[in-house]
Amino acid sequence: MALKQLTKEGEMLIAFEGGEGSGKGTQIRLLEQSLKSRGIDVLSVIEPGETAVGKAIRKILLDRKNLRILGITEALLFFAARAQDIRITRHALEKGTVVLSDRSFYSTYAYSCGARGVSEILIDTLTEFVVEDTVPDLVILLDIPPELGLARKKTQKEMNRLDKEKLDFHTSVRKTYLDLAKRDPELWKVVDATQGVDEIHFEVETIVLKALRI
Repeated sequence: MALKQLTKEGEMLIAFEGGEGSGKGTQIRLLEQSLKSRGIDVLSVIEPGETAVGKAIRKILLDRKNLRILGITEALLFFAARAQDIRITRHALEKGTVVLSDRSFYSTYAYSCGARGVSEILIDTLTEFVVEDTVPDLVILLDIPPELGLARKKTQKEMNRLDKEKLDFHTSVRKTYLDLAKRDPELWKVVDATQGVDEIHFEVETIVLKALRI
């Protein structure tokens, strides 16, 4: 959380954050299509899961068989995957690509620190070591009450290990996200994810086009 936001000319890293069922994947796909239609070079990535190692770790983290995994173990696994996956993001940014990331290191603060009680100092240290200067230029928080988000996931029949956590866990995740957004309103833009898909897309697109000065 203490990391400084760094922006390099000709690139932009846009992170999408939010609780379960907030619709990050849908909004990233719609935004990618919109930006590409304007001739913008775009790459969409997901954390974790952009490399073979990242995908293997993601499977461990989301498998409902691993319900007893410790909070510190969970955090370290996320950073292990991030260390592999972030190279793809970094390479794309070096080429001047706009990168849309489904989650970032901020998710670890929300889930590991906010909901698991893992030391924020430890996460600061791991983030600085693994992420270095590859930090978001813009964070879009798709905010939704956890009750509604989890209901969406149940309807989609995609409940994973994190989805199975108690409501208090998800409430803590949301609170941490909102606290982060309040600390840096220039970096974070909060979007009401209870709206319809098209309404959310319009709001997200407006925010991003303004950031890109289009």
